[in-house]
Amino acid sequence: MPPETSGDMSAHWAAGWAKIRARLRSEVGEVEYRTWLRQMSLGGIEGDEVVIQLPTRFLRDWVNSHYGDRLRALWQAEVPTIRRVTIQVATAEPAMTEAGSAAPQAEGLGTRLAQRPAEPRGADPRSEWIAPLEPRFTFDTFVVGKPNEFAHACARRVAERPASPGFNPMFLYGGVGLGKTHLMHAIAWAIREAQPQRTVAYMSAEKFMYKFIAAIRSQSMMEFKETLRAVDVLMIDDLQFLIGKDNTQEEFFHTFNALVDQGKQIVVSSDKPPSDLAGIEDRLRTRLGHGMVADLHATTYELRLSILQAKAAAAQVKVPDKVLELLANKITANVRELEGALNRLVAHANLFGRPITVDSAHEVLQDLLRAHERRVSIEEIQRKVAEHYNLRMNDMISARRARNVARPRQVAMYLAKQLTQRSLPEIGRRFGGRDHTTVMHAVSRVTELIDQDVAFAEDVALLRKMLET
Repeated sequence: MPPETSGDMSAHWAAGWAKIRARLRSEVGEVEYRTWLRQMSLGGIEGDEVVIQLPTRFLRDWVNSHYGDRLRALWQAEVPTIRRVTIQVATAEPAMTEAGSAAPQAEGLGTRLAQRPAEPRGADPRSEWIAPLEPRFTFDTFVVGKPNEFAHACARRVAERPASPGFNPMFLYGGVGLGKTHLMHAIAWAIREAQPQRTVAYMSAEKFMYKFIAAIRSQSMMEFKETLRAVDVLMIDDLQFLIGKDNTQEEFFHTFNALVDQGKQIVVSSDKPPSDLAGIEDRLRTRLGHGMVADLHATTYELRLSILQAKAAAAQVKVPDKVLELLANKITANVRELEGALNRLVAHANLFGRPITVDSAHEVLQDLLRAHERRVSIEEIQRKVAEHYNLRMNDMISARRARNVARPRQVAMYLAKQLTQRSLPEIGRRFGGRDHTTVMHAVSRVTELIDQDVAFAEDVALLRKMLET
């Protein structure tokens, strides 16, 4: 090799590096290259060793195990004097990027690429585009029950010991209004209170995307990256919003890797577990599933009642138990609607100076209760009653008049009247073609027995609850 100036050497190595990258790109394909290899940079060359740099430990390990041998072979084919290829994590921003445009500096017999000082920590990420935390959403106000106790315990652990092994990332999933956002805010509040030196950033996936797009348009991607990589805890809500948004997913993937490799905590929420997020790239789903995955199940009657009791106590409002039980029994979709119903009742009572009663609840919440009313069929009632009393389904429509058959049949007619919109003649027809007066008698008789016999009343109430839930 003839003598070369520093500038000549820079051009020589840059040209060789460009050829190697192009060869690698053609071998592995565009998607594979973009995912794993595009962020490689030439860190330096000294003697028979080439140093390749990557921004995170995860990418370094992946490239080293999957492409290390091939990189060495390509370098040896291009420059026969090269014997070793070392892959490292960049401690500072490398000067020679994929374009090979940066100028190196001479260093002895070899060439080391000039490096700028390490990236600054960046602006305080609690800037105007980081979503504010809801003061009401703390661990103290989160009501724990069987459906959410595991997720709550995991959230507590992350709040107490961020970035603990096995808990980073933490992935919360569940349906709408089951408490995912509440737990995320609770984690953030707890960390800020106990460790105020830590920087916590919470935002929705939608906001992440919009800020990413804005950074591209304003040519401020470096500021965007520095801001996010400066945080100690990054929390992204509703990750499912990124489905189908490939560029935003890629940026989140690299942000994710950078933070985890620095020992920073990531908390993510979604409506589905990572494995079910169709439309999210496999590499991201895999990384999300490597930490702690905790789900929040649909609420039970007991948990809904506990939540209502806690909310009423916090608001210092006296709400009769029967009203709370009505709401817990009827509004089962999610906690958000449950709390909204209670707020409406309280507001109505305050505005009009009326006490909260079961009747007023039915009046004020009639639209909501109607929307949540479970549509029970007569056939379903007959089947459930027959099972409860150990009878055959045919006994519900037969002519048998033995008391052990007639009484359950009357109970089924009573429940059909209470739980369906069917007329008395139609109910009678569904019970073996009986007259509507027979149904009226059954309803009247069961009503009397409920008032007279506590055990019988509890039996009917149990059946009703089973049919309504």
